Amino acid sequence: MGYTPRLKEEYKSRVISALTDEFGYNNVMQVPKLEKIVVSRGVGSAVADKKLIEYSVDELTKITGQKAVATISKKDVATFKLRKGMPIGTKVTLRGERMYEFLDRLITSALPRVRDFNGIRSTGFDGRGNYSLGITEQIIFPEIDIDKVKKIEGMNVTFITSAHTDQEAKSLLTQLGLPFKKN
Repeated sequence: MGYTPRLKEEYKSRVISALTDEFGYNNVMQVPKLEKIVVSRGVGSAVADKKLIEYSVDELTKITGQKAVATISKKDVATFKLRKGMPIGTKVTLRGERMYEFLDRLITSALPRVRDFNGIRSTGFDGRGNYSLGITEQIIFPEIDIDKVKKIEGMNVTFITSAHTDQEAKSLLTQLGLPFKKN
């Protein structure tokens, strides 16, 4: 039998029944699930130095365990000296096993390393059951060697769920282990 991540097993064994009890779903297919996680980073200074995109791709690849891709600009912006088609950021879309592995590492090892951490804000929901989280420095991830970091940069982590409301999505993410602040 193949390997299955810890959080995927926990979702199947505990989270589905907990969410069914809380929201009264009639069918297992109604229970919201985590569909994908998108980790992205804007590298605005890449307009002047193309190497920064390569560093950012390498860092996101180390952090997520999946090859990152460069995102390109869609239009010209003269004030930023930006041309259409220039690489301006990086992103990774995680699904399946890698998604659960990344979430597990984020919850158990990366977030506790944040200075003065007392939970993540619950204001990042978009109204459709998706949650966005901003991370200010990449050095909270144990995969990053602090001596080889050129510049401390942040990243955005977006959790896309199949939930229809923010309340369902927050309950799902809380059950999976995301430490939301107590109001």
